[in-house]
Amino acid sequence: MNYLITGATGFLGKKLVSHLLERGDSVNYLARKRSRQLDPRAAYHCWNPPEKPPMNSVPRHDVIVHLMGEPIMQRWTDQAKKRIRSSRVDNTRQLVSAIAELKYKPRVLVSASAVGYYGNRGDEILTERSSPGNGFLAELCRDWEREALYACELGLRVVTVRIAPVLGREGGALAEMLKPFRLGLGGKFGSGRQWMPWIHIEDLIRLFLFAAQNDTVSGAVNGSSPNPVTNTVFTRTLAKVLSRPAFFTVPGFALKLALGELADFLLDSLRVIPPAAEQAGFSFEHPELAGALGSMLS
Repeated sequence: MNYLITGATGFLGKKLVSHLLERGDSVNYLARKRSRQLDPRAAYHCWNPPEKPPMNSVPRHDVIVHLMGEPIMQRWTDQAKKRIRSSRVDNTRQLVSAIAELKYKPRVLVSASAVGYYGNRGDEILTERSSPGNGFLAELCRDWEREALYACELGLRVVTVRIAPVLGREGGALAEMLKPFRLGLGGKFGSGRQWMPWIHIEDLIRLFLFAAQNDTVSGAVNGSSPNPVTNTVFTRTLAKVLSRPAFFTVPGFALKLALGELADFLLDSLRVIPPAAEQAGFSFEHPELAGALGSMLS
């Protein structure tokens, strides 16, 4: 199959490009500049947002995987929030607008979103049918998905994957968590009672490809393990896998002093499960946290 990818130079994008090329797919990617970190078999095409992407210069493709977005894990100043929003909402709007001009359109758009869509929901079990939450990230995800779903009007099948914090060796949420744990300074955030969704990077790659290839999948799909855990359980499990102590607690007020509004994201409780994927026939290879962490760290 022929794939066009945005955000190919990010943690998830690089993994996806490598996987597709290894299995013999054709890969093109849109980015501001050519990446030396990507396999040269992936064909580069320049896109300089906020301009519209040059879709007519890209070879005909079957699937678009849209991963582009400013990093979330930064202090949410007013300017940072504008960049984060524009990189997702505005750029998705421009992408769909460019697709509309194509004579031969792709069959499917698989667009990233995030479990932040649900906001802080305590112990409530959250599925793809749950309502959106409140706050900056929830509103961002709602608007981001809305722009992607406009491609349905062009005849594309559209899937929005609500990604949970990703566990992988080279990046994602786990890479940041490992630093204090390896120094013996790991600990829970706040009360530790908040639910943490998560997903192994290999399962997330497989889920994106499953969504691209399975014609029965459309709309929102939770990209999260079927077994979310509390922050306390996550902390203890990670410490055990690393054979490190985890005695510390980072108080909520300290996180807010250090990170500002971003701290709310780390303290929010999201008990997310993925019924849409499982009912469509997707099977997780790393459904349990201990096994997922062990596959990467032991």
